Parts: sequence; structure tokens; C-alpha cells
Amino acid sequence: MEHHHNHPMLSPDMHEHTDHASGSMAGHNHNDMISDFKKRFWVVLVLTVPIMMLSPMIQHWLGLHLSFKGSSYVLFALSTVVFLYGGYPFFTGLISELKKRTPGMMTLVAFAITVAYVYSSAIVFGLQGMDFFWELATLILIMLLGHWIEMRSVAGASRELEMLVKLMPADAHMVHGDHVMDVKTDSLKAGDIILVKPGEKIAADGEIIDGDTYINESMLTGESKPVHKQSGAKVIAGSLNGNGAIRIKVNHGTKDSYLSQVIKLVGDAQKSKSQTQLLADQAAMWLTIIAIVAGVATFLGWWLSGYGLSFAMERMVTVIVICCPHALGLAVPLVVAKSTALSAQNGLLIKNRTAFENARKITTVVFDKTGTLTVGKFLVNNIFSYQSQFSVDEVLRLASALEQNSEHPIATGILEKGRIGNVQTPRVENFKALTGKGVQGTIDGKEVSLVSPGFLKESAIVIPQQASVSDVDTVVFLLVDNRLVGHIALSDAIRPESQKAIDSLRDAHIKSFLLTGDNAKVAKSVSDSLKMDGFYAEVLPHEKLEKIKELQSQGEFVAMTGDGVNDAPALAQANVGISIGSGSDIAAETSSIVLVNSNPEDVVALIMFGKATYRKMIQNLLWATGYNLVAMPLAAGVLYSKGIMLSPAIGAVLMTVSTLVVAINASFLRIKKKD
Repeated sequence: MEHHHNHPMLSPDMHEHTDHASGSMAGHNHNDMISDFKKRFWVVLVLTVPIMMLSPMIQHWLGLHLSFKGSSYVLFALSTVVFLYGGYPFFTGLISELKKRTPGMMTLVAFAITVAYVYSSAIVFGLQGMDFFWELATLILIMLLGHWIEMRSVAGASRELEMLVKLMPADAHMVHGDHVMDVKTDSLKAGDIILVKPGEKIAADGEIIDGDTYINESMLTGESKPVHKQSGAKVIAGSLNGNGAIRIKVNHGTKDSYLSQVIKLVGDAQKSKSQTQLLADQAAMWLTIIAIVAGVATFLGWWLSGYGLSFAMERMVTVIVICCPHALGLAVPLVVAKSTALSAQNGLLIKNRTAFENARKITTVVFDKTGTLTVGKFLVNNIFSYQSQFSVDEVLRLASALEQNSEHPIATGILEKGRIGNVQTPRVENFKALTGKGVQGTIDGKEVSLVSPGFLKESAIVIPQQASVSDVDTVVFLLVDNRLVGHIALSDAIRPESQKAIDSLRDAHIKSFLLTGDNAKVAKSVSDSLKMDGFYAEVLPHEKLEKIKELQSQGEFVAMTGDGVNDAPALAQANVGISIGSGSDIAAETSSIVLVNSNPEDVVALIMFGKATYRKMIQNLLWATGYNLVAMPLAAGVLYSKGIMLSPAIGAVLMTVSTLVVAINASFLRIKKKD
């Protein structure tokens, strides 16, 4: 069985793929490897004790004398077991690295232990000198321990991905006629009806057809407040149902669910090589080559200077061990895995690692307006009556009656206002929609219309002087028997979070621009009220791309934030494309990063997190290479005349410590969100 066919150091492919159909992690292979290293470690530990007791050098240090006829052969036999059994993963690793022509970690370790073993065996069979079987045993022991610890820390970084997988419940209550039966979640298909009881996890993406509840979607979207959902609302698999029982009509099978898409994206992003990772891989390969050259040079240097063969060999082995690029190989993959999973839990889905790492370079963020900086819903902000016999409430009552059959955003806004004011809507007869101009019907025997300013122009109806109609509002007019009686002004409200987001960008010296198809007056009012750096209005989707190019030609590193559908070309053109909104379209979008909540503050969190992630990678790379630069000359014996000397085992301990520092540093990565 080939174990170390793909060492984590030089490939973050450690993060096992996810089997979406079953929703289970195929991480068994990884866990088997961890337990294999653990087993080898304990076996070698048990054998190392007698090896140490039988070693002449250890006996000399301890002032003991343990020797019996053939003791050197016993020592040789025990050491051979350690060499072959404990060294096995390193040899298989060596073969796989050489096949790929990327000599690395495993090549180094295998080289070092082979040199030590061959030399010590030669001494048992007659060569003059001091064997260092005990160094061989402790070296293999510590290398196994280092690998075991390191693989556990890689597994730790993948654990966040497993947490996402665990969000999906294994079973669902399927409604079949008038009885409910439990089925495996994987077997659900579009059109099935499932029952979700209070406190249970939702088993599939779908739509509520019965019931009313609050749902906690925080693990999927980062949105901390439970969201109120009733009949007709969409729900996401993996979210947690609150206090009400609901029935859900399933939209699609498990493997197409939002959560599976997220898991796949996170897995792919963790496996995709980032620019920094490629840098680390190259450094690790060079380090291996340097280590072997330096090791051989150290050996020749000491040996030709008249020192004994065993001393020269020991120096060579120590140099090679010290140079093992464990820490270097782990430096980036651990940060990558951790950052990708953390992002997913906070509603930032990274589809392209390079774009995410480039987030730190962003100088300008371009925002689409509707649904990004604004709520994307029309809200009534003013109702005006021109006739004394029609109160403001009456204007709202008649408008609500006409709009109750319409799906238009304006209608939704008026009905919402009516709901808040508990308006009783009268019956409407002879209802008809006037395409692009409004709606009309008969109420209490009168002909009532709710129409656009364009309709008034066509009908040559003049708006009375006292009607203060704002340029930035969308206004609809109420006519009763063709007489103008009032108007309702609506606007798309700016999100409360938008101001904080723009302020934070300004604090970070990042420019913000508004890009919208809306008219210039509306764009200016939004841009001014948020104190943005400027706006582009009345821009058609294909022109948005040109505006991005224009900014780039001025030397700006541009992030575009949009809703992913009509903004697709601009998102693709931007240096970093960030799409906002519904999880269902994740896979199709052209952006590199998806913000699940349409919260503009997440754009800021993303940029800051990109910077923090990059800092962690660089810290790890500096630590890993810096440690080697200092330790290698010491191992080669540069300060031998001063009495400073590192043994191979101490070298291996230092190497393990440096690996741990890198792993611990990666685990401190956090997303900072402003409260």
C-alpha cells in the first residue's frame, strides 16, 4: 500500500474531495494516514529505548556499560526494523516525489536516514568509527511525530469544511399522502414535500407551502438574526428551524442544493493553488536541492579537514534534517484551508484563490446600486392628497385596492404601507392593467386609476402647484373619475449598512464609485448621501464593462460588486469580481467571490480578510525560511570552535517546533467584522 503518495507539504490536495451525492467527507484516506503515522510512531518509540541503551555513545554519557556477546548485532537488527518500518512512509514519498520531479521533504528525509543507516551498518561489520543508530532511531521517531502532528493540523484546517458537510441532516420527514415517513436526505427529489419540526435542520432547499417560523441561517450566510419565513418563502438546506412546524416543497435533489454547492466551492478553492502557494512550492524544492548540496559539502568539508568519518556523516545528516521544508510546505496550505472555510461560514464564498489574495491590492470598489447599496425594494415615503374630500388614508386605501393583484415592486411597496396602517381594501371590479402606465378598476361605482407621470402627460392632465414631487422619488398618481386626487411617492431606500461600508473603505483609502442604470438624479442623491467618490448613471449592462476598463486604464485595481446577472461582463472584467446575493446562482456566476448576504459591509470584511490572510502567509513563509537560514549553518558546524553544535535529533526537534509555529500561526486567522 502506498502511503505518502501525495505529501501535504508540497500539495494542499490533502483536503479530501467531498462526495456530494452522499454528502460525506471522503476523508477516510487522510484519517488512515494519520493513524498509520501514529502506529509507526509508537512502534519506533518502543524500539528506540533498547537501541539507545545499547549505543556506546549513550552508555558513555550515562556512565553505564551494557555489553554482551553479539550486542552490536542486536543493535543492528533493532535499527534495521526501525529503518525499514519507521522509514517506510519516507521511502514511498521519495519515489512519488522523484516520479513527479519535485524533490522535497521526503527525498531529504529518505536521503538522511539512508546515509545514517548505511554508515552505521558498515561500522557493525568492521569499519572503524562510532555508529549512530541511536541518532537514526530518534531522527525517524521525531520525523514521524512531526508528520503526525502536521497532518493533524492539516486535518484541523479541513475540519471547518467537514463542519459545513455536517450541517446537512441525514434524514428527512417526507409527507406521503396523509402520513409522514422518514427517508434519507439523499433520496429527496424535486417536488417532494417534507415536514420540518421545530428545532430541526432543514433537509433540502425549497419553498414553504405551509407554516410560519423563524429560521436561523447564520452558519450558511453569516446573518446573525433569525429570519421570519412564511408560506411562499424560500429556505436553504442546513439552516436551523425555529419555533414553528413547516412543510416544504423540495426544489432539487441534495447534490444541487446550495449547501452542496458551497461545500464543492470551498473544497475546490482549498485545492486550487494560489500564487503564494506556487512561490512556497518552489522555495521548498530549492531548499531540498540546497540541503542535499550543503549536506554533501558539509560532509566533504569536515572529512577532508581530517575529522573522522562518523563526525562528518553526523554533520551531513543534521544539515539535511534541519533543512526539511516541513514548515515551508505547510506555511501556505494551512492558511488557505483555514481562510476558505472561515470565509464560507461568514457568507463569503471564494471561487478563485488568486482573486481573493488580490483583494489586498484593491484601490477602487465599484458598486451596482439596486439591491447592493439600496434595499432593492420600493418603500412609500410620502402620500399627498390634492382634494379635501380625499384624506391621505383614503388615497392609500384606493391605491392598495388597485395594487393587490400586481407583482410590481411599486405595488409591493404600497401594499406594505397599507399593511402597516391596517388599511381595509375595498373590492375592485373591471380591473385592468394599462401596460407600462399603471392600473385601473371600478371601486364603489367610481372609475379609479393609479398611473405614471407619463400617462398624465399623454392625457394632458396638469399636476397641481401644491404637489411637491421630488426628482429622486418614483411617483404614481391617483385619478378618480379622471380627476387627479393625489399621489404616492416611493423610493428604493439605502441600506443601513451601506454608509458604514463606504466609510470603512474611505478609512482604508479605497475609493468607491456607484454604477447604475438608474437616472442621474437618483444616482447623485445616493452617491452624495453616502459621500462616495463619484457615480456613473444611466449605464447599460454592456457599458458597465467599459467603465471598469476606464478605471483600470487610470491604474486603479478595481473590484466590482454587483448582482451577478446583468453585471456579468463587468464582474468578469474587474480585477476582483464580487457578486452579491442569492446562493442558488453561485455556480453560474462569473465572479471570483460571492457574498451570500447582500450586505455591502461584507465587501470591506472581504478586503480586510484578504489582507489578513496574505499577512499570515507571508509571516509563515518568513518564519519557515528564516528558521532554515539560521539553523543550517549551526548544523553544518560553523560555530563548532565555540562549542555550539546541533545533533541530528535536536535538528529534528527544531524542525518539528518550526512546523508547529506555522500551524499555530495559521490557526489564529480570524475574520474581523465591524459591529
